Amino acid sequence: MPEPISPDLVEKMTDLARDIDGYFNGGLRGRDRKIGFVLMVYPFNDEGRTDGRCNYISNGADRNDITVLMREMIARFEGQPEMKGRA
Repeated sequence: MPEPISPDLVEKMTDLARDIDGYFNGGLRGRDRKIGFVLMVYPFNDEGRTDGRCNYISNGADRNDITVLMREMIARFEGQPEMKGRA
């Protein structure tokens, strides 16, 4: 079973998730929402750490759906030519 969000990030991530959901979906809830999202937070330059810790929160997506989404994104990223510049 995956670990929960790191205790030091729970409040910040929950607040952000609530704000992001409100921004995209207004007052819509549950299946009435039009936009789903996943917020992923990981430590930058966490030297000495090898567990690959990444905290995530969504606005209600099923964990299995997130797994499918990640696989699709990886396939897209791996299939794209190397991009340069900023957009």
